[in-house]
Amino acid sequence: MEFKDYYKIMGVEPEAGADEIKRAYRKLARKYHPDVSDDPNAEDRFKEVGEAYEVLKDPAKREEYDQLRKGGWRGGQEFRPPPGWGDGSGRGGFDFSDLGGGGGFRAEDAGGFSDFFETLFGGGGRRRQAHKGADVRARVEIDLETAYAGGTRRISLQRPERASDGSVQRKVRSMDVKIPPGMTEGRQIRLAGKGDPGPGNAPAGDLYLEIHILPHRLFELDGKDVHLTLPIAPWEAALGAKVAVPTLAGKVQMNIPAGATSGQRLRLKGRGLPGTPPGDQYALLKIVAPKPADEEQRKLYERQRDAFDFDPRADMEAIK
Repeated sequence: MEFKDYYKIMGVEPEAGADEIKRAYRKLARKYHPDVSDDPNAEDRFKEVGEAYEVLKDPAKREEYDQLRKGGWRGGQEFRPPPGWGDGSGRGGFDFSDLGGGGGFRAEDAGGFSDFFETLFGGGGRRRQAHKGADVRARVEIDLETAYAGGTRRISLQRPERASDGSVQRKVRSMDVKIPPGMTEGRQIRLAGKGDPGPGNAPAGDLYLEIHILPHRLFELDGKDVHLTLPIAPWEAALGAKVAVPTLAGKVQMNIPAGATSGQRLRLKGRGLPGTPPGDQYALLKIVAPKPADEEQRKLYERQRDAFDFDPRADMEAIK
């Protein structure tokens, strides 16, 4: 078997710190994830990167590996472990309880760890314990009405499934997901047991769905708060009025104070997304003047012009 240069695989120097190694792993795992990569060798590279990270992220395993490298071993060389390695004396063995769910690397998807890895860290023939499969993360898009009221969303995902011969095959599966009311951008829904299959009879991992809320033609979302631009007529702004305002729960009546101006913001308490506490809805006033449809309406504008000693740009006179 060949000696594996885990540092070269990760693209880091042997002196790299834990944070640099973690960043390198995340970058490469995203690049070679079989679900998204077009690289024909993506699955092998994904497995190789994950195996390297399993060694370099753990101080004890990394120290043992570094001891081998100090002996002059280099990537690609024919490797035989030193005498006594993995004889149960404590060198070479480690607990596999940190593998499986949530780690991102799914050795079982690609046929397990390499012989090199198993030889160094297989624990002198100790049988690996079975652990749940890896957790899976995906994004689901919903409209704002569903974020407010909840509902059901059908999604389709390419999921790995373990065949009767033990091989892993990827198939497209559809499922109905219940969306609870009051979901905000970036929130996650956990579906227990809907992740990757576990090795052997081990339980499957979990599926985490990240919520993405689609743009709305009227409303903008800011956390749990909802924002709406509300057009009003000049006389409603000048005299005050009670107007119907759309909300995610239907129209409600809102008072426009006399002397309202464009850009003024009014609050409808508790009319945002539900929660504890619920969000609010904010109406941003926008005064819209109608175009005169006939001569009589044009003369009405002229009388208003003559009746008011008003210059909307008076504050701009100081600007030279």
